[in-house]
Amino acid sequence: MIIFSRYFFFGAALLCIMGCGSSKISSSWAAPATTYTRFENILVVGIINDKDRRLREQMELELETGLVKLGYTACASLPMYGPKAFEGLDEKSIIQVMKNTGADAMLSIVLLDKQKERRYVPGKTINTGEFWNYLGKRYSTIYEPGYYVTDTRYFWESNFYDLRTGTLLYSSQTKSFSPESTGQLAHEYGRLVLRDLQKKHLLHYTGAAASE
Repeated sequence: MIIFSRYFFFGAALLCIMGCGSSKISSSWAAPATTYTRFENILVVGIINDKDRRLREQMELELETGLVKLGYTACASLPMYGPKAFEGLDEKSIIQVMKNTGADAMLSIVLLDKQKERRYVPGKTINTGEFWNYLGKRYSTIYEPGYYVTDTRYFWESNFYDLRTGTLLYSSQTKSFSPESTGQLAHEYGRLVLRDLQKKHLLHYTGAAASE
């Protein structure tokens, strides 16, 4: 019974670790539902430094793909406008540019901050097995030395605008902690934001099958 309990606890802990992502929404807000209208064509704009252009490309593409799976017409801004089109512009200025595209909504991805932190992981001693000698049973051990790792923290904001009126309808803040890759970061972030937008009834499933 004790052995079963230990295995059950270990399995549950493993499933929790596997199911926990590196990104979490810390806060989000939506305008009153009376201000909502139906959107058809959504532009995705990453406001991210050019040195992280690859990350911007992945973040925009992930949200574009997710919106298309929900049935919307969506377009990432990077392939349409290039990497330098919005350099030095704030969101309000970008909205003015976007109003002339024919899109009725804009979803932004703003990288507010990116921090690196170095920390030390202590060494440990591991029992690797047991053996017998003339004094009786003993355990053989291996010592694993400590090492340094660098954690990366991302702080994001996403805003959803009605381009026809310039009205802000949604805003969320998200923290991401040391993702395995920028691809994983983009996937988790896109899924979180789109689910939150659906939860707040700003986006709706309109015909295509959404997937993870």
